[in-house]
Amino acid sequence: MHRPGIDPENVRMEDVLCDFCAAPWAEGVPLVEGHRGAVVCGTCLTNAYRALVLESRGTASPGEECRLCLERRNEIMWLGATGASACLRCVRQSAGVLAKDPDYGWKRPV
Repeated sequence: MHRPGIDPENVRMEDVLCDFCAAPWAEGVPLVEGHRGAVVCGTCLTNAYRALVLESRGTASPGEECRLCLERRNEIMWLGATGASACLRCVRQSAGVLAKDPDYGWKRPV
């Protein structure tokens, strides 16, 4: 997500917002990008991973559109503070991507 009113020819870090909590991207803040510029921050990914993978507990209705893959999947979903949903598949995939990034040191919750 982008901050409203940005110059698309001059997008700065703080113009990029997490689609699930609307926190701006900043130095040291891990983000994973989905389709069409959707992003999930490390904090939201941690919360989604805990709920969906560790607790098998969805917080959004199955079949809602996932903000990261833009698909409607009949599986448990996680609902962010902004009302955006993430599917289990995208949460797992995003966790794998972020856990491999040496710049952030993000680890899957246990």
